[in-house]
Amino acid sequence: MPATLIAVRRPSRIAFLLTCASGLPLLIQGQAPATLTPAQAQALVERVLATESRAAQDLSHGSHLMRYRLHKVSPRLTSTKEIVETREGDVARTLEINSQVLGPADAQREESRLQALYDNPGLQQHRKQSEDNDTARALKVLRVLPTAFLYQFAGTADAANGSADRFTFKPNPQFEPPDLETGVLTAMVGEIWIDPVQERVVRLAGTLQQDKEIALGLAELDKGGWVEIEQADVGGHEWRIVHLKLVMNGRILFKSKNSNSVQDYTDFAPLPPDLTYRQAIELLRAGKQ
Repeated sequence: MPATLIAVRRPSRIAFLLTCASGLPLLIQGQAPATLTPAQAQALVERVLATESRAAQDLSHGSHLMRYRLHKVSPRLTSTKEIVETREGDVARTLEINSQVLGPADAQREESRLQALYDNPGLQQHRKQSEDNDTARALKVLRVLPTAFLYQFAGTADAANGSADRFTFKPNPQFEPPDLETGVLTAMVGEIWIDPVQERVVRLAGTLQQDKEIALGLAELDKGGWVEIEQADVGGHEWRIVHLKLVMNGRILFKSKNSNSVQDYTDFAPLPPDLTYRQAIELLRAGKQ
């Protein structure tokens, strides 16, 4: 899975994490089925993924802006950041490094960084363009998920907010990846859990079942790499990714590249739709510890 996402980006797109290393007939919405035929299972998952695609498209247009915290743990570093979304791009402020509040020197460097961003709109425009590029790649992957895999109903499972319908998935042998971003899906197997009431993805976990060359052989991902994503209603039927775990090893131009991190997203709060990036910086400053 190409490592193009695991950065501070809006955590609401299931497909982003697949690009990091990424018809419900005769059933009543909200009713947990005792069993589903393969055709019914495929139709249900396709319906839910269509909802996820529409939600991701809405977010890419700057709807439902949020403020939240991101706690990231990796072998080298642990950090906590506060992030404010705007239609001009996200703005982040580091709160803690290795579970310690920033010291005076680090706090001053963080303030200088925010001031430089405030004074130079071009820097924020560059960040926004990078976010838009990530979003475009993510949406490409999300749109092919219904056809990239074959889904099979596997019973129910206990999720954070109640029971979820569980489905396994494996590569669809008839799927022909249209581009490099989606090619990695041909080597992935896993599970997807669905909230039967709101018809949203609760959990997605995928594993590479074989080594996978990407980028015309210039990069390779190792068999056994995996990604785990959990999503939840964070208020007002607004769904966001709340947990992500990524373990992916590989090589890029003969250089080893290892991704190993756990990210938790908490303290979501809605924001006004017309918030500017400079106002976001002021919000972050006002909340300084």
